[in-house]
Amino acid sequence: MAKRTSIHIEGLSHLTAIPVGTRIGPLLVSSVIAAFNPGTREVPPNLEDQIRNIFTHVGSILAAGGGTWHDVAKMEFWAGDAAARAALDVPWVEHFPDPASRPSRHTHIGGQGVSASFVAYIDN
Repeated sequence: MAKRTSIHIEGLSHLTAIPVGTRIGPLLVSSVIAAFNPGTREVPPNLEDQIRNIFTHVGSILAAGGGTWHDVAKMEFWAGDAAARAALDVPWVEHFPDPASRPSRHTHIGGQGVSASFVAYIDN
């Protein structure tokens, strides 16, 4: 049986006993990823900055779990405004430039702000 390892990163944490991610064998799964400015609990007012923060946190979680952007299998986003879909496309294409090799993505519209989660498969 594979050992479970909790992932913690500098600049993002939950207020409860929940890690930002968990790795079991090759599987890395995140908890909810808030759009906080790294090291604070402040959310920037600008949608693009919120999304940039999320991608920064995802990159840090991947690195802490021994992975890279190439290992991401699926990302989910929750956004209060449908405009987030277009705003997400900019960093999405930057991180996943090959249209033949992009992870699955699901964007849920409703609520407030932006948050995300992801699943990665790290085969090393």
